[in-house]
Formats: sequence, structure tokens, C-alpha cells
Amino acid sequence: MHSLPIFLDLTGRPVVLLGDGPAAAAKRRLIERAGGLPVDEADRAARIGFVALADDDDATAAAGRLRARGLLVNVADRPALCDFTLPAIVDRDPVLVAIGTAGRSAGLAKALRQRLEALLPAGLGALADALFAARGAIRARWDDADQRRRAIDAGLAEGGPLDPLAQQGGPGAIGGWLAGDDRPAPGGIVAIALRSADPDALTLAEARLLGQADRIYHRPGVPPVILDRARADAERLSCTAPPAAPGPGLSIDLSFA
Repeated sequence: MHSLPIFLDLTGRPVVLLGDGPAAAAKRRLIERAGGLPVDEADRAARIGFVALADDDDATAAAGRLRARGLLVNVADRPALCDFTLPAIVDRDPVLVAIGTAGRSAGLAKALRQRLEALLPAGLGALADALFAARGAIRARWDDADQRRRAIDAGLAEGGPLDPLAQQGGPGAIGGWLAGDDRPAPGGIVAIALRSADPDALTLAEARLLGQADRIYHRPGVPPVILDRARADAERLSCTAPPAAPGPGLSIDLSFA
């Protein structure tokens, strides 16, 4: 992973913006859309800055001045000078999908954004708000954290009552999901025989199981790019064979075919 994706809360905060013309105007719109306050270089309270200057020497000098003050800097069209880059954004507020290419190709990021725009329903943000509003009821229904996570995973799974990509899924489905039968999430241990070290060779079902698993038992030769498809908090246990009793929840046994 070439960089760490983060989401910054800019509400009411000053953000240095240097430059004019179309590039600076685009950065201004983005800052203001995120609730930030575009300011000039004299504002000492700012912690990030955008440089949109046409001249290479002027842009390099401006970036150096801001960086010397401890600011994180983005320089338009000059990824080598950037501390951070701006992704293409799919906005379903409060759900945001950010697509970055480390400055390699804005066109590729744009093409991916346009594809995702067509996939993600307009009501996706309302579903996120409804889940947030229902967090007390969700905790009351499933007081154990692992149980709760599995129930949420099952509800949001493809074809589930809260499927975020289904038009019928949405805020109105929350009550029915909470009142419905508690369908058990997949448990036990599931073997996945890898056909390749390429993560794109995983089937959709295999990728979904990796994303749901509580722990991954894997042979030492399984590459990190495969293991990265699992949840970040799933245990990863290198072994020659999985244990007879893998523990509660879903375990995956990863090996090469």
C-alpha cells in the first residue's frame, strides 16, 4: 500500500490555498464542500495546504515554505511534491468512497468513480445514518461484540435484508432486520485451495468468506496480498495444518491446491 487513506474533518478549519485559475478554483470548491475555510499563506492556524501555481519554481518554493511550517502539502499536477494526493470521490454522504492512484492517472481514478457511481444507490447514505441511529437497538439485540459483528455482516451481505447495493435495502429495512429471525452466520472452518498467488484469482464467494472470517489459518507460502483480503482484525495464523477445534466463529484454512 503506497499511502494511508484517511478522511479529514475540515469543518470550520483554515486550509491554505495558493494560486488562481481553474486548478485553484477546483481546490477551493473541494475545500468549501468539505466545510473548510480557504485562507492565504499568512494564516498560522492552518495545518494543510494546497498549491495550485503554474510556474514550477514558484510551486516548489511555495510547497517548501508551507512544509517548513509543518503543513502537509498538495501541489496540483506535481505528485513528487505532494505529501498527500486527492482521490476521485463517490459522495453518498455520510458514505464516501475515495479512489486514488498515487497521482499516476487521474483519468483512471475518474473512470473507476464513474463506474462506482452507477453501482451505489443514492440512498446509501441514508442507510448509514439509519444504522447509526439504531446502534443502541443493535447492541441490545446482540450484546456480544462478535455476535453483533456477525449479525451486521449477515444483514449487509449480498441478498441480505440490508444489502447496500439492493434497491429494496435501506433505512426502512432496519426495523424488519432487528425483529427478524437471528440467522446464524457461517461458522466452523472452511478450506480454500488457492489456484494462484494472484488475489484477483479468488472467486467472489472466496473473497466474501475471507472478508467475514474471524481467523485465517494459512500455509507459510501464502502471500500477504492474499491475506490482505481478510478483515484487518482477523487473526492470521501460519501453520502446516489447522487445529481440530479452531474456535468460535468462522475460520478459513488457506493452502495452495
